Amino acid sequence: MAAALDPSGSGVPTHRRRRLDVRVVPHRRRSPLRLRDWRLRVKLGAVLIIPSVAFLVVATVQTGTLLGQANVLGEFSQEVTIGRQITALVHELQAERDRTAGELAAVARSGGRADPGQIQAALKSTYDAANVATTQLQQAAQPLVDVDASWRVSYSRVQDALRQLPDVRAAVPAGVLSVNTVLGNYNRSIDALLTLLAEPSPGDDQPDLTNRVLRYVQIARVKEISSRIRSTLYSAARAGRYDLDDGVELTDLRAQQLTALGDFRVAATTPQIQLYQQAAADPAFQNAIKMEEETIAVGAGTPQVLSADEWWRVSQHRQDLLRQVEAAVLGDAARAAEERSSDQLRETLLVAGGVLGVLLIGLATSVVIGRSLNSSLRLLRAQALQVAQIDLPEALERLRTVESGVPQIEVPPAMVRSMDEIGEVAEAFVAVHRSAVTVAVEQAVMRRNVNAMFVNLARRSQLLVERQLELLDDLEREESDPDQLDNLFKLDHLAARMRRNDDSLLVLAGTESTRRWNRPVPLSAVMLAAVAEVEQYQRVRHESADQLHIVGHAVADLVHLLAELLENAATFSPPETLVRISGRAEAPGAGLIEIVDDGLGMSQSAIDEANELLAEPPAADVAASERMGLFVVSHLAARQHIQVRLRALEHGVLASILLPPALLAAPPSQAELEQAVPNRRMLAGLPAGASGGPRAGSGMPNGLPGLDEQPIAGRPPGRKTTRRPSRNVPTRAEDVLAPAAGGAMAGSTWWSRQGKGNAGAPVAATAVAAQAGGAAASAADATAPPAAAAPPVRVAGTAQVTVRVNANGLPVRVPMAQLPSANEPSPQAAPVPRQEPDPEAVGGMLSKFYGGVRRAEAEETTEITMAPAGAGKEEEQQ
Repeated sequence: MAAALDPSGSGVPTHRRRRLDVRVVPHRRRSPLRLRDWRLRVKLGAVLIIPSVAFLVVATVQTGTLLGQANVLGEFSQEVTIGRQITALVHELQAERDRTAGELAAVARSGGRADPGQIQAALKSTYDAANVATTQLQQAAQPLVDVDASWRVSYSRVQDALRQLPDVRAAVPAGVLSVNTVLGNYNRSIDALLTLLAEPSPGDDQPDLTNRVLRYVQIARVKEISSRIRSTLYSAARAGRYDLDDGVELTDLRAQQLTALGDFRVAATTPQIQLYQQAAADPAFQNAIKMEEETIAVGAGTPQVLSADEWWRVSQHRQDLLRQVEAAVLGDAARAAEERSSDQLRETLLVAGGVLGVLLIGLATSVVIGRSLNSSLRLLRAQALQVAQIDLPEALERLRTVESGVPQIEVPPAMVRSMDEIGEVAEAFVAVHRSAVTVAVEQAVMRRNVNAMFVNLARRSQLLVERQLELLDDLEREESDPDQLDNLFKLDHLAARMRRNDDSLLVLAGTESTRRWNRPVPLSAVMLAAVAEVEQYQRVRHESADQLHIVGHAVADLVHLLAELLENAATFSPPETLVRISGRAEAPGAGLIEIVDDGLGMSQSAIDEANELLAEPPAADVAASERMGLFVVSHLAARQHIQVRLRALEHGVLASILLPPALLAAPPSQAELEQAVPNRRMLAGLPAGASGGPRAGSGMPNGLPGLDEQPIAGRPPGRKTTRRPSRNVPTRAEDVLAPAAGGAMAGSTWWSRQGKGNAGAPVAATAVAAQAGGAAASAADATAPPAAAAPPVRVAGTAQVTVRVNANGLPVRVPMAQLPSANEPSPQAAPVPRQEPDPEAVGGMLSKFYGGVRRAEAEETTEITMAPAGAGKEEEQQ
């Protein structure tokens, strides 16, 4: 779980170069239709707003109901209050009607000879009082034009009736209308006013107010019946007689009066009844009752005609007393309506204020709690993202890239300080973070221990491989059988591959190789050294167009990298095809190496996966051991900042290795070449020459002091070794790089190794290129022992090479010198005489080899004393 490094090589994780990635799960798309995908702020808002809106709706409905009731009661109070103007107008119209009935009776009695002016003057005061009451009613009713529809209908009927009164009044002095018509118009107007008086209704939930309205309506009916009785009696008094239907009408009116009075007593309260009784106990009221009783016929007698003036005076006083009772009952109803309307309005305002206050308090509390939750969760989220995207990757990156001791990783405390569940989650997250860091530290320590184990095992294996290679050198020098010698060459290459695997283990452990070169090495030599590390080196063709030099500290890693790529190219391509490696300069100041094979190739998905692995080196795991080559190449490329890319071809794969300018060096001067020490460094740290002699082309003289005294595998210290005639042995990477770094550079050629018994100057390698053939032949002649040498042989398809035989009659092999060309068939070579080897000698050498391998695996020292050849034969016989 390592953070990706910046491609610029600064080593800063890329997550430090950008803001926090708020998409914790970036592959999922948030949908606004899914509740679980809503943001926390939206969810908290929904939790707060939806109940608040629901509460507000309910409260609004309830408040609206209360406001409606308050409005109804307010309208009721206004309608009841306007009853004062209605009853006042009714009182004036009753007086006008009763006086008009008397005047009409007087006109009828005079036979139409009455003076109209006198009649008009007698009624003028009543007209003026009625007009004033009408104006007051219209002014009081103006604010109520938009109230209840039934009240407006009744009021419109009143207005229609009142608009007819002027015409009726004008017809009275002229006598053009009958008495019934005139009185009928007045009765319709008064009945319309009494209907309007009874219109106020507080609703079914206010029975008390309804009863109050009923009370003053009942007393108004009582007063109206009393006024009609007065009108009938006053008309009879002015006419001096009773009409035929007056008795019936009076009887009916008295019955209605008693009924209305009984209804009033039933509906009225005790104080109101007492108030009526007080009015009825008034002497004027009693006189009116007595005078009214006198008009009742007893037996067959004739009803008495009352005095008009006296009756009008007494009855008018009774009407005034009833008007007082009516006003008192109406006033009680108006006050009760006003109080109830005020109480309802006050209650509505209190409820609305309470609802608003509760809503505000609830919203404020919800907002405070929601902000607290949101703040805590935001801090928790920020801490989680900080840990997941910055702190933990940086800690793992530090632990992954640490080279010395394991650093101390401090885990910051939780950002949320609350003691609720969110705080507990934050503390748990800190505990998880601390546990993750602890596990990472333990894994880092374990990884360091495993890496140290890998390094120790790799170094021991390298030591054993080097000792094995030294033993192979002895066997190759002492072997006479060509077939056995060929097997030893194959074993030599397998040992070289084992050493490369040990180097891969060191890369796996994160340790650099111990093979170092202090001076620049030509790129051609580096490429050739990489070819020498490959088992199927015969199939590799290399070419270096430009004279590029690689800095010494990167030579080992570059050789290893190229060897892994060449090994993959050779392994995954048909054995009859060639693998080509070429190098050239690449502007600006860089170098480019390309490796091409003719295999089956790779799919585009496999190419992309491999390029991704090469671009970002993965951590060491089981997959790294399964794909060791690419893993090693990616880590080596990252270590030296080399870019390695794979590209699919029509047939095969092209591997491009781009060398940065920092790895390229200027060619060494001649003075540096002369001062260079011709030596190579072995992986196990063994001194040069421990193999018994330098390899050909190594530039290392064989006559160094104390060379024979160096301990070698299979020979105890101080034991002298009988030198045998030399022969060429397989080329290794150090054989190529040693002369390239310290001696004269020989170009892009293959190198041979000089035998142990030669003591001359270093030998140049046998060249594959045609232009290097003569130099190689002369160098080989200079180092050959005094023996019968065969003439140069020209093999078809190869460059001109020198073939010679040693004292035993065996040819001196030059690797790849006799390979046929790719487009020219190889003819049958001339037979070379050879000498049959001694089987016992071969068995002894092999016994020594296997004994040395077994002892090397069991011991840890760099010097191993092997049993002599005789002992080996005895063990073999046993």
